[in-house]
Amino acid sequence: MDSSLRIGSLFGIPVQLHVTFLLVIPLFAWIIGIQILPTIALLSEVFGVQVDSTLITRGSMPFILGGITSLGLFFGVFLHEVAHSLIAMRSGIRIVSITLLMFGGISSMEEGEPDPAVELPMALAGPFTSLAAGLIAAGLMYLANAFVTPSPVTGVLVFVFGYLALLNVMLFAFNLIPAFPMDGGRVLRAWLATRMPLSRATRIAATIGKVFAVAFGIIGLILINPFLLLIAFFIYTGASQEFSIVRYNVLLRDVTVGEVMSTPVKTIPANMPLGEILKEMYTSKHLGFPVVDHGAPVGMVTLADIHRAPPIDRDAMQARDIMTRHLVTLPPGALVLEAMKIMAAKDIGRVVVVEGDALVGVVTRTDIMKVVEIRDT
Repeated sequence: MDSSLRIGSLFGIPVQLHVTFLLVIPLFAWIIGIQILPTIALLSEVFGVQVDSTLITRGSMPFILGGITSLGLFFGVFLHEVAHSLIAMRSGIRIVSITLLMFGGISSMEEGEPDPAVELPMALAGPFTSLAAGLIAAGLMYLANAFVTPSPVTGVLVFVFGYLALLNVMLFAFNLIPAFPMDGGRVLRAWLATRMPLSRATRIAATIGKVFAVAFGIIGLILINPFLLLIAFFIYTGASQEFSIVRYNVLLRDVTVGEVMSTPVKTIPANMPLGEILKEMYTSKHLGFPVVDHGAPVGMVTLADIHRAPPIDRDAMQARDIMTRHLVTLPPGALVLEAMKIMAAKDIGRVVVVEGDALVGVVTRTDIMKVVEIRDT
């Protein structure tokens, strides 16, 4: 994930901190600090314990405890994502990374068509891990209250463990809201997928997720709560993206690049001047051409490559001067889904299709979208 810092690995999974995580910790510490007295009253009422606030409210201690509690909460979020990942790994799914960010964490997994039998336990593992963390924190709070000699330090322990217990239980409940792509929405999708095609189940779950997103957005506007607005945005865009991914996986699961590629291929020689390349683009309405030298493909030139060239030097430059030399190729029998993964990973718009040493076609994003539209009718 962009703007992320790798801090280590667990079970072979890279663990990263997103820049938003570093920003939200002091923000949460401040929010918890300014609400310290109402929070003490809430914990006393919920758990039926007396909290000695002598040390908790002294000087800058509210904000220090806010920082400690924030870090404890995100450690619980980390355990939540680890639980998802371990269940996925046990089912043979490769985990790319775990990233902690502003609104919690995300486990990046290899894309593929979801299996309801795998998705259901994987989706439930995270929330129930949060519930377990909350119960453990509550147990530690009661132990501190019962066995640690009553003192201001005891009050600190009761506050921290009690607050973490409350937050983790809330995290458990919030994640089970059936708002796709949250855990509850994935549970709903897995349950629906046992009764109907996966694409239809995803469409229904995504629609319900968007309804929740709109509701969160309206409430956020009424309460002037930026966090609810951002959560609404996250849920709405996540639901849309997840449905698109599943739609493509279902519609393109058996389609090869040889079936959708454009052929014959318009190529340009390595010594073609940039001005002539631009004329070819204008005439053919194609924004990229494979470059050949002595009949062999050696690179790719796109309109973006030309734009990167200094305007003052373009008249003297040829295709070989600006082309991308590491040509991405696939055989005709490769699946279109593989081409899509390559395009997304390398941020390119086309993949060259070769058979042996011969260049036989080019598959572009536009070619793939046309097939999706046809097969979705």
